Amino acid sequence: MTAQELLGLSIAGKKHELVDGIVVEMEPPGAEHGWVANRLAVRLTAHVDGHELGVVLGEVGFLLRSDPDRVLAPDVAFIARDRVACRPLTAAYWPGAPDLAVEVVSPSDRWIDVDRKASMWLEAGTGAVLVVDPPLRSATVFRAQDKVARHRPGDRVELSDVVPGWRPLLDDLLS
Repeated sequence: MTAQELLGLSIAGKKHELVDGIVVEMEPPGAEHGWVANRLAVRLTAHVDGHELGVVLGEVGFLLRSDPDRVLAPDVAFIARDRVACRPLTAAYWPGAPDLAVEVVSPSDRWIDVDRKASMWLEAGTGAVLVVDPPLRSATVFRAQDKVARHRPGDRVELSDVVPGWRPLLDDLLS
């Protein structure tokens, strides 16, 4: 399948991604997942808007590669202002990777799949991938396969190199 065909695919209650031309159906997330993703998006948006840094998007498709096509949709994403100025938002998938991709772990997610998805984001040019795991009350920031930072309650999640000035407390993202 192509990215254009995926854009026209609509099955109520289902989210889809495209990995090398193959449709991957995602399970609808549970309430805790949605609450954490929304809370994180609200906090990130307040910071980004307050400093005019760019845009924050929720569950938007990013066309990471073509032929075969790869479209992933993080739970939350940040794109820097200078990149948005060059490519205004449209109804199509964003061409390329976000500066920050945020994934909230669902109960059905396997860590090997989360790790693989983080690798796909980084391979496409994402500056950092923040993976938040609500049941474990932890977060992991991937910057490269060999540069991974794990965070526990009480820690600041250092992302200011990707989102200038943003160093949220993990507790604030989870409570």
